[in-house]
Amino acid sequence: MLRCILCWIVLWPCLVVAQDVAQPAYVLLLPTSVQTVLIAETDTATLYRYRSDAAGLVLENEQRISVGQNGVGKQTSGDRRTPLGIYFILEELDTSNIHEKYGPVAFPLDYPNAWDALHDRTGYGIWIHGVAPGSGLRPARDTDGCIALPNTELLVLQRYLTPARTPVIVTRSIRRASRVQIAQARDALLTALGSWVASYRDGDWHRFLGLYADEFTYRGMSREEWSAFRLESAGNSPLTEFVIDEVMLLADPEEPGLYISRFRQQSAESGRSVTITKRLYWRATASGELKVVAEDNG
Repeated sequence: MLRCILCWIVLWPCLVVAQDVAQPAYVLLLPTSVQTVLIAETDTATLYRYRSDAAGLVLENEQRISVGQNGVGKQTSGDRRTPLGIYFILEELDTSNIHEKYGPVAFPLDYPNAWDALHDRTGYGIWIHGVAPGSGLRPARDTDGCIALPNTELLVLQRYLTPARTPVIVTRSIRRASRVQIAQARDALLTALGSWVASYRDGDWHRFLGLYADEFTYRGMSREEWSAFRLESAGNSPLTEFVIDEVMLLADPEEPGLYISRFRQQSAESGRSVTITKRLYWRATASGELKVVAEDNG
């Protein structure tokens, strides 16, 4: 499966030689199964819907939105702020049996994610939703932390959103980069991810654990505790198969040098096969080396 990932490195230069037009800097690589990316720019209260194609991202639509009454940068439950970062739609909710203020449909986001948890951010119930019928256009800051847009626009957007696939990037102001810069960031992250896959598959645990930052934690375990747990688990159940696909690579909009690799992981051990969707949060060190600082599933 690494062969499928690395083929992007070969193909990408052919896509950028014609014209190096600036793109949103956050989308480094998308699988073919993901065709839509949402970017919410809170400074301008605008939601941008992009379509993915071979040449990069194509802007399809933009719509005025409302965000948290107290702005952005959510930290605690009830602070009425909208979180900043990279999130994914969890599901599509039927809102017919809840308050009409949520409009005809709602899409919960996976806040707080592993990066939020690492920074002790709390709260829940961050949705993309509509408005009460007849309420008109809401002010730019008018929610409890959700992203709200007019019902007619939400119903148009609905057809493009896929739970567990569609990324939603929330930022103050969209940062742009050339396709060459995006390709450079993507290649560095692909190299780091390739090392992670190869070392895990080959049982090279010294190399594997060396890819994790000192500050890494996992479900309350420090890096040292987690490393001991991983080594013990590996000894008990040696791998017979390990491949990844559906690779998505994204750059965080608010944390410089922070990236996410999200992929489907298929493994087999002791006659048992497991398929999960995994996220690794990578951060560049002072020397430019990428290390895993957090991880989660989904």
